[in-house]
Amino acid sequence: MTATADALKQRLAGTPVVGVIGLGYVGLPLAVAFAESGATVVGVDLDARRVAAVRAGRSFVEDVPTETLGRLVAAGRLGATDDVAALKDADAIIVCVPTPLGKSKEPDISFIVSAADAVAGIIRRGQLVVLESTTYPGTTREILLPRLEARGLKTGEDFFLAFSPERIDPGNRRFTLRDIPKVVGGVTPVCRELAAALYGRVAPEVVQVSGPETAEMVKLFENTFRSVNIALVNEFAIMCRRLGISVWEVVTAAATKPFGFMPFYPGPGLGGHCLPSDPHYLSWKVRLEGYEPRFITFADEINRRMPDYVVQLVGDALNDRGRAVRGADILVLGVAYKADVADTRDSPALEIIASLAAKGAKVAYHDPFVPALAVDRLTLTSVDWSRAALGQRDVVLVLTAHATYDWAAIVRAAPLVVDTRNATGALGNVAHVIRL
Repeated sequence: MTATADALKQRLAGTPVVGVIGLGYVGLPLAVAFAESGATVVGVDLDARRVAAVRAGRSFVEDVPTETLGRLVAAGRLGATDDVAALKDADAIIVCVPTPLGKSKEPDISFIVSAADAVAGIIRRGQLVVLESTTYPGTTREILLPRLEARGLKTGEDFFLAFSPERIDPGNRRFTLRDIPKVVGGVTPVCRELAAALYGRVAPEVVQVSGPETAEMVKLFENTFRSVNIALVNEFAIMCRRLGISVWEVVTAAATKPFGFMPFYPGPGLGGHCLPSDPHYLSWKVRLEGYEPRFITFADEINRRMPDYVVQLVGDALNDRGRAVRGADILVLGVAYKADVADTRDSPALEIIASLAAKGAKVAYHDPFVPALAVDRLTLTSVDWSRAALGQRDVVLVLTAHATYDWAAIVRAAPLVVDTRNATGALGNVAHVIRL
């Protein structure tokens, strides 16, 4: 290990300055974790509202309590800016920017490229740069490496570069950032060792892999695994309904097997940033190598069909009661992509609401975490629960099972409930409750 690497390793073990680019669902919890570890953290985000909120000590992410953020900001452990130049003296710079899909489901790494160019403009000897944004294998070496070396510095000697996949699960109280092992892959062994030293401050375990390509692939494998298994159970839900069997009972019973099985549960469709997008990063990359990833394609087809299936389920339920979708008064419960968070990114609720509205239904929603929602050309606000009037709705459609809901009371009040999350499962068979 060079003298430059030795000096950096010592700083990483002491009170380093850590820069975090991107203060969203991944970056802000990471910034807070490093600040709590004793590091001085500088967060960078182009969104002026996020920067202002952090400076005011006000959290906009469920996993970060405002009290915790405010304390760290007041103590000078955590700050925010929109200028990457503020990271010129940082010991480590972590990039946590979005990686969406383009219109044709091709990777859009423009945010990574912009961040890499910005860091390349300030990179200096003795810094560690880590990419956390989910992307295709090869991004760290092909996109970041040449840009960061353009000023004449050498990776592994003058500065250090690695990839570590984010594993944030928004709203998960059992497995927080501090409970989940971190995977790191460096461009060189020294890069890997320094990245492990950095994350050792906040993770219970650091798993070192041979290179950034492996680390990039780890993240895609994790999310493709989930996507494929969710697709399997979604298709099982469709098959079970045709056969008059409860898929929820099937999964619950199968989960008693202590080996060879892991329970996944059906739902109205995939949501959030990761699962609807990440497998396509892998598909795109391997297609360039002449291979067609069939599992990913099949899983995507099934999962993307679920919102239409839910709309059909609502239509069938109304039809069985002599009603049509057109003119029906439908109240949607929960529009976030998962329970107990405010995140509506790629939520299947958006497509379902738009489709029901297009068919002539009068659709309203309630979500304690999402006060307003834009769906196509519709702008909706969450109805006041005191005026929800469940008994006057033709359908109460459960799309997100927030813990704040009293499901027994909802079932008693509503004349027809379509439950896509088995939120009412504990109530047993109820004639006017239709479950996915």
